[in-house]
Amino acid sequence: MSPTYEKVCDLAHLEMFAKEIKEALGSSGVLLLRGTLASGKTAFVKAFAKALDIQEAISSPTFSILHEYEGKLFHYDIYQCGSEGFLKSGLVEKLDLPGYHLIEWGDDEFEKLLHHFGIEYSTIDISPHDLQRHYKVHMHAYA
Repeated sequence: MSPTYEKVCDLAHLEMFAKEIKEALGSSGVLLLRGTLASGKTAFVKAFAKALDIQEAISSPTFSILHEYEGKLFHYDIYQCGSEGFLKSGLVEKLDLPGYHLIEWGDDEFEKLLHHFGIEYSTIDISPHDLQRHYKVHMHAYA
């Protein structure tokens, strides 16, 4: 997988795409999911959880900020708290734990926070494309 690429797929093929991303990340990683409301960020997390054989129901942690699944998938939603709230919550320390950290709404300000702490991350920008989604992937941005 090249460091930057684009893909268009529908829900039926989303799990296969999530497996590709999992393989590219290796055994753990931080992944920022960016897109408008209802663009498919949580749908991607659900597909990623299936790729990890997680059986639990996945839901967006909009108000709790973090849902943790089987100690291997950490699903964050920072829409309500933003980068500053995330920092104040102390959750930045969780990013050092082994596992996959998928963060919805990781904007430029959040990237600056990751740079500040020297945390490597990847990004996926998601946008609706008819009944499919367009994914622009940038793997492993170094802090």
